[in-house]
Amino acid sequence: MGRPRRIKSVKQLSEAWERYKQVCDGKTAAVSDFSAKNSEFVTSELPRPITYTIEGFCVWMGISRSKFYETYAEDKDFGDTVTRIREECEVDARTKFETGQIPTQLAGLWMSKYGYTNKVENNMTGAVPVVITGGEELEDG
Repeated sequence: MGRPRRIKSVKQLSEAWERYKQVCDGKTAAVSDFSAKNSEFVTSELPRPITYTIEGFCVWMGISRSKFYETYAEDKDFGDTVTRIREECEVDARTKFETGQIPTQLAGLWMSKYGYTNKVENNMTGAVPVVITGGEELEDG
């Protein structure tokens, strides 16, 4: 018998997930810039939301990712909520790329996590016959 569950109900899991999203959306970063007008460096806090991840949620909750999946994803009562959390992570990443909150150079790396790829596969092998049908016959000269 393992330790008791940190989250005992689907409602508690949903509430914890909502609080985690607020933490991610509320992140800020100190940004410094030189003010020519005042001839000094000015530092200000700007909003810098971070992407939702199950890994980040687990760290925030103080549980391991493997324990999260073992305890909650495999439990039929929690399964739908865990699926919704996964889907919200994917939508959040896509939204933050599409709105420019995350550099597009990182899109391939992030979105590959959700099964997306920008690799084009060419599975054609050998010659492909081309048949031209219809049209008018050409007359000589």
